[in-house]
Amino acid sequence: MPEQDTLSRAHTETPKIRSLPANIEAEAAFLGAVLIDNRVLEELPSPIRPEHFFEPVHARVFERILTLMDRSAVVTPVTLKPYFETDEALKELGGITYLARLTADGQGLLAPRELAEQIYDLALLRELVTVGRNLVEGALDTSEDVAPMLQIEQAEASLFKVAEGAAGQNEASTFGMATHKALGMIEMAINSGGNISGKTTGLTSINEKIGGLHDSDLIILAGRPGMGKTSLVTNIAFNCADRYLRDKNDGIDESVGAPVAFFSLEMSADQLATRILSEQAGISSEALRMGKISRDDFQKLSFASQRLAELPLFIDDTPALTIAALRTRARRLKRKHNIGLIVVDYLQLLQGSGRANDNRVNEISEISRGLKTLAKEIEVPVIALSQLSRAVEQREDKTPMLSDLRESGSIEQDADMVWFVYREDYYVAAKEPKRPVETDDQKVHEAYAAWMAEMEQVFGLAELVVAKQRHGSTGKVRMKFEARITKFSDLADDDRRADYV
Repeated sequence: MPEQDTLSRAHTETPKIRSLPANIEAEAAFLGAVLIDNRVLEELPSPIRPEHFFEPVHARVFERILTLMDRSAVVTPVTLKPYFETDEALKELGGITYLARLTADGQGLLAPRELAEQIYDLALLRELVTVGRNLVEGALDTSEDVAPMLQIEQAEASLFKVAEGAAGQNEASTFGMATHKALGMIEMAINSGGNISGKTTGLTSINEKIGGLHDSDLIILAGRPGMGKTSLVTNIAFNCADRYLRDKNDGIDESVGAPVAFFSLEMSADQLATRILSEQAGISSEALRMGKISRDDFQKLSFASQRLAELPLFIDDTPALTIAALRTRARRLKRKHNIGLIVVDYLQLLQGSGRANDNRVNEISEISRGLKTLAKEIEVPVIALSQLSRAVEQREDKTPMLSDLRESGSIEQDADMVWFVYREDYYVAAKEPKRPVETDDQKVHEAYAAWMAEMEQVFGLAELVVAKQRHGSTGKVRMKFEARITKFSDLADDDRRADYV
């Protein structure tokens, strides 16, 4: 029967052995083109590296080419000869004469860019094969605790590296590569007027203190309830996204702004949008919520919303996110919108992997490590809001300290910077004495007058306490806070003379 013939044929046929994607001839032709004309490497569309070559000998030859070119040396088969005279693998291909054969016909010069693209694409395909194989092996291995969500998160991370062309970048960087990147940051700081080498906060006083928000940094912004943590971080997120949009519209390529991802676990997206609209239109956020605005105010609101329609600020208000899910979503936003800043409001509302055995300290430690790993992995600054313990309220001096960070010392350890928001007027307002009437004793009038005098001195002022900074000094920065529209701004130049150092 036909069915039996098919089955028998299936058992007798030898399965095809599939090999990894590679093109050895293209690698040889490309190396030949480079050895004939070293300038070929200056015009490549793809970042070719030695690990992209399938043939190990080709990888070593290309690595030596790059090393010699870094020394401004002319690279030819003759100048390569001393480095490969004892190479056993090269001897199997014909020895030193193989280097000369690479340049024999010069076919690679006809299309070096296309050859480079093919070598790069095939390397990515091989990396995809590795990711897929590891994914299958991990999914089939049930000898350990089954954690499918963790495996999905790891697979997403691996695919992100491939998508970003980061395959093979986990190896140690040379000091030359590190210094080159450092010089780029210094040049950016010089071009910005000497104040900022990272992403802008939009607040000159903060930028001058920290030099901007640096890639791969985890910044913890903490404070007691009512201090304005969310207001400050919303201002920073808007300022960074708005600067990017303005620079883009002005044709500026190297912007100190960036698209922003805002993970709001406490407030909804429309509530955050209302805050930003309130600030930009100069209308009280309370009036907006109550609908107590005039037609002129509504027109201002309409103009503000039109201006902000293209703002590259992406809000994810999914509740009860796990740290793994947040990292997955952040990678997607990085891939789709090239975000340059991540905000998390707030850290204690994130969930761990569920394997911390109901130990909250361990769970918070896992979350803080996960945020720091995310910052390094996709190379963007991450600002995470955090609560403080009630120990602040029990002290005479209410200024927060590092020991006030709630639930885990790992937050302080993992953070590159720790900021505290402190508003003295919040505590002074809470001490308001009885409002005097005409029949009250003179002491009541004096107490209220003294309170009013103290309130006038501190009203509308806020401090950003930089309690930890890996890249610079700690200290305090004074700012102005407009509670009506929940906006932080710089003090006037005359008032800033009393800033702390």
